[in-house]
Amino acid sequence: MSGQPNYVIGVDIGGTFTDVFFLDETNGKCSVAKIPSTKPDQSEGFLAGVRSGITDLTKVATVVHGTTVGTNALLERKGVKTGIITTAGFRDILEMRRRDRPHTWGLWGQFDPVVPRDRRLEVKERTLADGSVHTEVDIDEIKAQARALLNVGAQSVAIVFINAYANPANEMAALAAVREVWPNSHIVASHEILPEIREFERTSTTVLNAYLQPTVGSYLNRLNTALRDDGFGGEVLIVQSNGGVMSIETAGKRPIRTALSGPAAGVIASTHIAKSAGFPNVITCDMGGTSFDVSLVAGGQSTLAAQTAVDFGLVIRTPMIEMTTIGAGGGSIAWVDRGGLLQIGPESAGSDPGPVCYGQGNDRPTVTDANLLLGRINAERPIGGKLDHLDVKAAEAAITTHVGEPLDLDSVAAAEAIIRIANSRMAGAIRLVSIERGHNPSDFAAMPFGGGGALHAGALIKDVGLKSALVPRYPGVTSALGCTIADMRHDFVQTLNTLLDDLNLSQLTGQFANLAGQGSVSLDAAGVSFIGRETLFELDMSYLGQTHTVDVPLSLSEGFNIDRDQISIAFEARYKSVFGNPLSGIPIRILNLRVSVIGVRPNFDLHLLAPDDKGTIEAAVSGARPVWVDGGWTEATIYERLHLPVGAKIYGPALLEQPDTTIFVEPDLVGKVDEFGNLVISRKG
Repeated sequence: MSGQPNYVIGVDIGGTFTDVFFLDETNGKCSVAKIPSTKPDQSEGFLAGVRSGITDLTKVATVVHGTTVGTNALLERKGVKTGIITTAGFRDILEMRRRDRPHTWGLWGQFDPVVPRDRRLEVKERTLADGSVHTEVDIDEIKAQARALLNVGAQSVAIVFINAYANPANEMAALAAVREVWPNSHIVASHEILPEIREFERTSTTVLNAYLQPTVGSYLNRLNTALRDDGFGGEVLIVQSNGGVMSIETAGKRPIRTALSGPAAGVIASTHIAKSAGFPNVITCDMGGTSFDVSLVAGGQSTLAAQTAVDFGLVIRTPMIEMTTIGAGGGSIAWVDRGGLLQIGPESAGSDPGPVCYGQGNDRPTVTDANLLLGRINAERPIGGKLDHLDVKAAEAAITTHVGEPLDLDSVAAAEAIIRIANSRMAGAIRLVSIERGHNPSDFAAMPFGGGGALHAGALIKDVGLKSALVPRYPGVTSALGCTIADMRHDFVQTLNTLLDDLNLSQLTGQFANLAGQGSVSLDAAGVSFIGRETLFELDMSYLGQTHTVDVPLSLSEGFNIDRDQISIAFEARYKSVFGNPLSGIPIRILNLRVSVIGVRPNFDLHLLAPDDKGTIEAAVSGARPVWVDGGWTEATIYERLHLPVGAKIYGPALLEQPDTTIFVEPDLVGKVDEFGNLVISRKG
């Protein structure tokens, strides 16, 4: 090995493409790669992407990975055979849920938990809500039930006892007993995963973690081994759903934290890019091959949600960046329903076989096929590097057959209809996270990224009323860039379930100190250098009798000291900002305490992405081609986007091409290159 490792690599694996961002910290140079994702083993695409930019892995200091392995395993129900050991009388919590059902109207619709009833076994034990042990666990019974699960083929087991959040003693005893008979390490207990009140959410999150642990753990082990065999000696970090990163060891034990790993990395990158460019308010629009993910960033801060459902009934309660996902990616299939209405998605062609124009066996049209037929994609320069060209005639034939003929439209009009429906669905998702939550879209800029987002930026500006769009330098690999700049983060929660008047302050400060200490130990164990550390403290609070809580941030002095008046004042201020005027004469309840420990990683200077000062607009022009816009063809100038200098103004209609995406500047819009190489698109005049 010559010299010290100097590369940081971010890798994001999507349903269609694997994106890689390379940063040489010695000279500040960056490069990107985009290759088709590989199924069923995503590690093959991961390694191919890394090797496409660096052949000597001894030069790599850190690899940061955003993964969809866990998400896909949940959506496709491809986790391992899992068993549950729970308190007598509570084996059906996963099916009871919150008394909801897949379809709002009517009494139909089935839900099958990931663990069937014959692998949900009960034991006699009971802890009361106040933490006192009513019935101690029987160790022999625990071992017998564990053996019974092994006999029916269970590969992992979740131990979930009622009220274990208040006192985990029985769970801890059961955990030790199961370890004596279980042949592997895939054993989890709810007090380790989510020591929080709400039995269904705690059960669901713990069980899904057990369901994913062997699958995700095996994938990460293969990845790590392959990297080490190639000479890599640095750290592998995994992006969490909360926008932070964790060690590969932690990810193997807590795979449930990766449920929204890839999309979270894109939001982190977008937040950093937008703040640096002077856009504190943005709506991120990640359009990949399979989905369109939207998240709102206000005041330079993304919003964390307490829980999400990956699919109906698959509820995960762990902090994650709040986002809305719809099936409107480049590979989303267009089809006409029985009522004669044009629909987009949710089914996607993915990367294999991909859109019709890929020529790999799919014959149903996608959003990408429509963009190609309308002239917005260059058939001779497909992104991803796998194909030499795209088949325009095949795309046209598929659009005509599946959309044009059923709707009595010619092929071009049918393609335009596909794009209009896709844009409408995307605009609806943006309204959901902005207007419906009290935000004015005119205060926000769209931040389109992913392989297809920049093709739709102009339509979203006009449909929703956004003030502009900020297209990053490398839109197609923004999530991979986000991997390289994400901080390391560990979140902890503990249920208190007490009134503020009854709160034991010394116990509270002790718990804050204990969890903060656990977070610091986890940061130390990761072996990663930080430029700083932050610790955030919050309480989940409400008025007595209310179901919903508000998250109340606290500023703790040295020694974690705080008094009731400070907590009360902080609660009322937060309550007012969320719901309106505080209530009077009603006791205040504290449900949970939360601690987040953050290791701040080195900042990424976006000037490293800026174009050099040698380029000119004229030199960046590579040609022209007709583009269909608003019912007619118009000639659009084509530019090599990465050759445009800072300050360049590009008037629509124009197409800006680069290896990872294409940007479409519509006729009534103009784009300007800022100091970081971003393209700011706004209305003319």
